[in-house]
Amino acid sequence: MIEKSLIVFFTASYPTPEKTVEFMLTSANAGADVIELGIPFSDPVADGKTIQESYVKALRNFRLEQVFEIAKAFRKESETPLVLMSYYNPIFRRGVKAFVEDAYSSGVDAILVVDLPYDEAGEFVELCSDVGVKNVFLAAPNTPEDRLRAIDELSAFIYLISTYGVTGERDRVSELAFEALKRVKGVCRKPVAVGFGVSKAEHVRQLIEAGADGVVVGSAFVRLIKEKGKHATAEIKALTERLKSCLI
Repeated sequence: MIEKSLIVFFTASYPTPEKTVEFMLTSANAGADVIELGIPFSDPVADGKTIQESYVKALRNFRLEQVFEIAKAFRKESETPLVLMSYYNPIFRRGVKAFVEDAYSSGVDAILVVDLPYDEAGEFVELCSDVGVKNVFLAAPNTPEDRLRAIDELSAFIYLISTYGVTGERDRVSELAFEALKRVKGVCRKPVAVGFGVSKAEHVRQLIEAGADGVVVGSAFVRLIKEKGKHATAEIKALTERLKSCLI
């Protein structure tokens, strides 16, 4: 991840695999520095209502192979870094080694496993390292310094959760987020990207000015797809450009 990056999240196969690729490419071409592709899951404990609903709809006609097909199609058209986001269950069911190898061969640059803490991820990190896929780990506002240092060693960048709770659009960035950002930046050497609740241009501007190396925006894009369906391309382009302008 380069400094001052906009990371945009999409749910795989929502509303269709083909449209997911189109939306990813639209956002990348409009200035997104990293695309995060989420694997639909039936019990997404870290995700709020908007993304949960997208998972439910995507899962109606979903198979895991679609994720790798989407990644391959995206990679054919774009060199924008691609982070695959998943819970551990789909990875375990496919077979950890097979999953990692499939991700690599599909053009995935890094994998974030929401419910896999770093101190239980030894095998997974090793398998990723063997094929050249990077790892991303989450840090919370209350993550102790010793854990932050360990995460810093293993992560391509630190994904800092801005607040306690789940993903979702919020009116304002909490003071907790700024306090956590300052503390994490004081400990970690890797870039720090802030997510959960980041949805507006004002949020992006405030976090970048506070020292964030990047921001992750997900629910705002998923909501556009919920509202516009297959016709969300223009709105995705406009939102990406608006958010990106706040990083310059």
